[in-house]
Amino acid sequence: MTIATVNRTDQDIQTAVLDELTFEPRVRSPEVGVTVAQGVVALTGQVDSYARKWAAERAAHRVLGVRAVANDLTVLIGTNAERPDPDLAAAVGHTLEWDAFVPVERIEVTVSDGWVTLHGGVEWEYQRRAAERAVSRLTGVRGVSNGLSVRPAVRADGQLLAQRIIDALARNRATAAERVTVRLNGDTVLLDGLVHSMPERAEVERVVWSAPGVRTVRNHIVVVPTPR
Repeated sequence: MTIATVNRTDQDIQTAVLDELTFEPRVRSPEVGVTVAQGVVALTGQVDSYARKWAAERAAHRVLGVRAVANDLTVLIGTNAERPDPDLAAAVGHTLEWDAFVPVERIEVTVSDGWVTLHGGVEWEYQRRAAERAVSRLTGVRGVSNGLSVRPAVRADGQLLAQRIIDALARNRATAAERVTVRLNGDTVLLDGLVHSMPERAEVERVVWSAPGVRTVRNHIVVVPTPR
């Protein structure tokens, strides 16, 4: 099955990404540079927090026609926002403890020069992402390496798991399930097919991770924007 490519040039996408970055209140930084080649967006420049770097990446992904984003933004923390590593490590620990979705007892934290590394294992992908999201918002964080692994508490039942995933995708109006192929290899889910946007691709993966027993998702779905 083929889908016609969108009639949108790299210049159009660049302009739209710049507009989106200006519109996004968490970014609004004139320091962010945007280049586009064949629908792939590269973000360069400087921001004053890791949270702004993450928000800029999310904003770029929302733009129609974007196939992928390379986030090369540098985080330069001002003197007033700098925190000693022991203080930052303590703040990370408290933040994880206060997040209801994070099993803090399974997570180890290392901080070096403002860079936070998370180790350990969680039962669900949403817990893995929740931990990273919580840490990324802290003042003084220069970057986050999420080394958490997903270790499901239940064993995947291949045929039943595949059907549950297909049914869940069919229920979700944000995805076009008929264009997505789901295959299983043990507790690893392999995704192929076509979608029209990066958010749709991400939503398919989120749905798959919601199925019990999934340890790994290999997302090979291709983004082919809808023609105007």
